[in-house]
Amino acid sequence: MSKMDAFAQAGKTAVMQNIHGTMQFLQRFPPFNQMENAHLAYLVEQCQLRFYAAGESIIKPADGPVEHFHIVKQGRVVGERTHGVKGSTETTFEITSGECFPLAALLGERATRTEHLAAEDTFCLQLNKAAFIRLFALSDVFRDFALRGVSSLLDQVNQQVQRRAVETLGNQYSLNTRLGELAMRHPVVCDPDTPLREAVRLMHDQQVGSIVIVDPQRAPIGIFTLRDLRQVVAEASTDFAAPIATHMTAAPFALTPQHSAFDAAIAMTERHIAHVCLVEDQRLCGVVSERDLFSLQRIDLVHLARTIRHAPRIEQLVSLRGEIGQLVERMLAHGASSTQITHIITLLNDHTGCRVIELAIQDKGDPGVAFSWLCFGSEGRREQTLHTDQDNGILFEARDAAHAAEIRGVLLPLAQHINQGLAQCGFSLCKGNIMAGNPELCLSRAEWARRFAAFIREATPENLLASSIYFDLRVVWGDEQPCEQLRQSILEQVGDNRLFQRMMAGNALRQRPPVGRLREFVLTRQGNDKAATLDLKVQGLTPFVDGARLLALANGISANNTLERLRQLVTREVIDPLDGGAYEEAYQFIQQTRMQQHQAQTRQNQPYSNRVDPDSLNNLDRRILRESLRQAQRLQSSLALRYQL
Repeated sequence: MSKMDAFAQAGKTAVMQNIHGTMQFLQRFPPFNQMENAHLAYLVEQCQLRFYAAGESIIKPADGPVEHFHIVKQGRVVGERTHGVKGSTETTFEITSGECFPLAALLGERATRTEHLAAEDTFCLQLNKAAFIRLFALSDVFRDFALRGVSSLLDQVNQQVQRRAVETLGNQYSLNTRLGELAMRHPVVCDPDTPLREAVRLMHDQQVGSIVIVDPQRAPIGIFTLRDLRQVVAEASTDFAAPIATHMTAAPFALTPQHSAFDAAIAMTERHIAHVCLVEDQRLCGVVSERDLFSLQRIDLVHLARTIRHAPRIEQLVSLRGEIGQLVERMLAHGASSTQITHIITLLNDHTGCRVIELAIQDKGDPGVAFSWLCFGSEGRREQTLHTDQDNGILFEARDAAHAAEIRGVLLPLAQHINQGLAQCGFSLCKGNIMAGNPELCLSRAEWARRFAAFIREATPENLLASSIYFDLRVVWGDEQPCEQLRQSILEQVGDNRLFQRMMAGNALRQRPPVGRLREFVLTRQGNDKAATLDLKVQGLTPFVDGARLLALANGISANNTLERLRQLVTREVIDPLDGGAYEEAYQFIQQTRMQQHQAQTRQNQPYSNRVDPDSLNNLDRRILRESLRQAQRLQSSLALRYQL
């Protein structure tokens, strides 16, 4: 071999080694780790390695339409955008090894809106626009990531969870199973004139627990179940020749075949029913029973709720709390969303609270005064986890101040007894005494109205903190109408008070998400902890909760739940749909990470903590957590801009 050939061969070998090394680097990061080798090889072959010194501009708005796609190989890139109000620049994001930019500008064939700067000496893989378009056409994985960004990464996380669940418990279980796949496809039906005796015989012959009464167009107008039959038999005077219409439950609850098993389970639990009709185009097409749902190999949610509501003693409620923990464990293992889990936890907590109140009334005697049991904070938003304390109060009607004081004297001993009962069931006594047994939280509707008006009128730090707790209120037990009147009053007053909104916005910026310019996460040590950590609840979830509350109250939205507030803000065009979707995904991921940590702590017999060391997460979870916290930053930046802070 000649020297020239040897040099050529050596050069070729070096190039191949460089390509192989770059491919190995990219295969550590999504979405490149999901791409076919041939497509990844094309990407690497078309890339050039570029160096940028610290402080050097990589791309900026003045450069015009973007011509290159960049992947950070080593170093760090920050996005700087001019702040319209202050006239200064702010860092809107940070990009590190394995991450890429600027997808939105490339796809939109426009200039970037943010200047990308090297925060330190940085190497980037640079792909020209033509090669980017070619790769976009070749690779489904790359195209999905380019179009959907972090959403596609979240799909990877969910798929991993689902795979682990299938390996552990088989693929029969899914909260997202369509009801059309579970339902009895040919439900037993009759018309409203059918004699009761004949209807019961049909149920017996078909071995079913229900019969649906339909009109000539096959629309369900009633349902008769075994539970109804027990009541009929208990009445000695029942005429079994009478038409079934006289004994049926009219207007039965219905869902569509496209609804999920989760939807049916929630409906059964909330409404205390055992059957759900499936209706499509106003025609009955199936019935789903408790038994159908239980065949999914999961804990009996409906039965658990019913057992809680009929528990004869506090001691039984205490023992049932363990079953709720098992239910959450099973749901997490099967990839249920954090929204589904918090909804179910809150629902079962509500049932527990109602039963504690009823048992307290049995024990202490009926006070003879109508009242509503209020909850605030996370329970008011239906966002509770198993790790929770009490935030509650009492609302009643009174003629005047003297009458209110008289009623308060009657209700306080009962309220304190209820608080202690809830504590026995695992709902810790509130350290701040935000409990119905506190005389300041056992108030008439007029007293609550005056207190809330004072929060809005005098926006002191204490009142702003109080509003962030009390304005997320709802009724757990009792009449809901007085509470709804309070909520409407709050909406009217906040909507008319721009100064209070601005003060709330300032309060919503107190808890800054722990991502900074100098490193990926801003971590702190707490107490005697060896590792520096971040707080998933205070630093991760609270910015979304506070921001959504402010914008909802300012725009007359009565919803309490954070995700529901974000969705309605998008519908009202207060928030851009893409931003709303990003906020929702970020919030759900942080909540899911928090709940998984709580379950791990339970299994290891450790106390609950919301603090996490990002180094304990895998690479994909760590990256999505960082991006989720950046979305919280973006929401706060939009509030600062909106209210000129």
